[in-house]
Amino acid sequence: MDKIKLVVFDLAGTTVKDAGQVVNAFASALAEHKIEFTSEQLSSVRGSSKRQAVLSFIPDGPDRARRAELVYSSFREHLADQYKNEGVEPVDGAEGIFRQLKEQGVRVALNTGFDRDITELLLSALNWKEAVVDAVVCGDEVRQGRPAPYLIFKAMEATDTTSVQQVANVGDTVLDLQAGHNAGVRWNIGVLSGAHDQKRLERAPHTHLLQSVTELSDLWSVR
Repeated sequence: MDKIKLVVFDLAGTTVKDAGQVVNAFASALAEHKIEFTSEQLSSVRGSSKRQAVLSFIPDGPDRARRAELVYSSFREHLADQYKNEGVEPVDGAEGIFRQLKEQGVRVALNTGFDRDITELLLSALNWKEAVVDAVVCGDEVRQGRPAPYLIFKAMEATDTTSVQQVANVGDTVLDLQAGHNAGVRWNIGVLSGAHDQKRLERAPHTHLLQSVTELSDLWSVR
């Protein structure tokens, strides 16, 4: 393997199947609080910190922060209900890729725009414990979410990885790829299993575009 030490994976749409739960939860929360939005606006915030995403929909005003917190609370409730009612499934082949990487001595980290409480709900449902991944970094644990590089940097810190030239970033949104570019990672990989299609991801900075995480086996000859 070409000196890779850490692979940082996004969650929803990259390693966890996304059947529209995140967008549906956003739409329900915004509608509940009578905030107008378009489908393009919802798509454009995919991959971002969910708190930052909510704030972007709230008009300026003295009560903007309070309104944003109310909408965010509604979003969390709607999303948690959907995951509990509909279940959570990994993207096909994701767990196998985690296992293969770890068998080669490569560290595996997850990063997400979700806060820790939603993330723990997902990880518990998937039974992804320490034996499956080495680190998990959440949107409420960094000063700024994607496209800022801090989620990736925190994953590097948590796994004792010192060089971005030994790091791969894998995600399904434009913001995932922008974060990888801003972090300066050697491998900045988009996957077509989630929110954004090939045409959209091709316009974002990347080193590779793959159909899904299963193709990482061929990229690094992991078996």
